[in-house]
Amino acid sequence: MHSWTSRVEALLEHQRRVVLGITGPPGAGKSTLATAVAQTFDRAVQLPMDGFHLADTVLAQLGRINRKGAIDTFDGHGYLALLQRIRAMPDDTVYAPAFDREIEQPIAGSIPVAPDTRLVVTEGNYLLDDQPPWPAVRAMLSEVWYVDVAPEERHRRLVARHIEFGKSPDQAEAWVRDVDEHNAGRIQRARDRADFVVRG
Repeated sequence: MHSWTSRVEALLEHQRRVVLGITGPPGAGKSTLATAVAQTFDRAVQLPMDGFHLADTVLAQLGRINRKGAIDTFDGHGYLALLQRIRAMPDDTVYAPAFDREIEQPIAGSIPVAPDTRLVVTEGNYLLDDQPPWPAVRAMLSEVWYVDVAPEERHRRLVARHIEFGKSPDQAEAWVRDVDEHNAGRIQRARDRADFVVRG
């Protein structure tokens, strides 16, 4: 049994619907853990914060396309509004956006959160950040777990991911150095606010 299984079971005993947040720096394995948790429990849904990436056309207009993944490249208030709906409307189906890594774009209305959903597992970079609206996001979450992994392994995963989705090795290394690691520093500073740390 995984060390996190009993934590989820305890939450489910006391809440009609558990909304579990999973955070950590880029490449830590947030999505992998979120998938594992969602697949372990019945009536569970995985909901990525990446569905609230601003579209590339908007990022280009804002001059942020070369910083995609930074905190100001997400619609944080939109993400908060979705979590509030999931909390406040348990008897209605709420539709959430997904994120397609093939095209690196959010896809609206892709993930139904049905009335019988007991566990929502949502993963994202900034769930513990102290800049508004992220403290209000944290208040919507039953717990937030932080995924920790060795820096060398994170770096290897990130470079491989960027190459898989179209960057050259040099471009991938540059993006990890200039963008991903900058974001990672911000995320790591919030580690102590997590309810539980999972070793990646």
